[in-house]
Amino acid sequence: MTVEILNLRESRLTLEAGVAEFAHQRPERRNPISMELRQDYADMLDRIEGDPAVRALVIFGEGGVFCAGGDLKGLKERLASADPAVNSAEAMQRRVGAAHVWFGRLRDLPIPVVAAVDGAAFGAGLSLALAADFVLASKRARFAASFIRIGMLPDLAALHTLPRLIGLAAAKELMFTGRALEAQEARALGLVHAIYPPELLREQARAFAARFVGASAHALAQTKRMLNRSFESSYETVRDFEASGQGIASTTPAHAAALERFIQGEPPLFDWDRMGPDN
Repeated sequence: MTVEILNLRESRLTLEAGVAEFAHQRPERRNPISMELRQDYADMLDRIEGDPAVRALVIFGEGGVFCAGGDLKGLKERLASADPAVNSAEAMQRRVGAAHVWFGRLRDLPIPVVAAVDGAAFGAGLSLALAADFVLASKRARFAASFIRIGMLPDLAALHTLPRLIGLAAAKELMFTGRALEAQEARALGLVHAIYPPELLREQARAFAARFVGASAHALAQTKRMLNRSFESSYETVRDFEASGQGIASTTPAHAAALERFIQGEPPLFDWDRMGPDN
């Protein structure tokens, strides 16, 4: 089995058996979203976008921390600068806008994305986790919309994703207070899909992602695309997209093969229940 490993600036990308794993590699700094890690995300997306062999992505943080948020050291250096190109409202607006270029690509990846959260997912680290389709957590995982602690607004789309996931009232409470959630409370709110012991999280996340490899790539991609826009879409828009997407799905080899296996009484290539129970 071929394994491809790319060592980037502050991360490592591993591709094996249809699953890409992107691991943050700066645990001594609590895996912050530095400018280097932002570029790593862009490079990782350049590699996997459009590659039909990549069927799922896992995001992980080494050293018992997923991502503790933004690069606070970098923010302090920005405040110390007298250069308005670095330290001004306009400069920050440009910085946030630039982040959404790669972040939007991550959110819209046409494959399932799994965030494996061990330790802290604070601030922008929480936003990263929210960009995933599924969040798997270790028993020691903690989540916090901690932006208010440093006098900042939630960013990397948390203002969009969190209320849609857990409801407006709960999102307000977490964002106004900045308090941390333990894994069990996060699961009760609907933020976390499953919880594992820390030593099993990475293995379980890869196994979870690998279960999508046999699914129809077209059906998954189009379902994800419409679900990501469903809160802003009218019934008529969803109806028309459904008709268009279903028309294409009905002509794919994946559909023909699955239908033939069903008619012949053979087990399906993609059967979530048969592949193993969730935690």
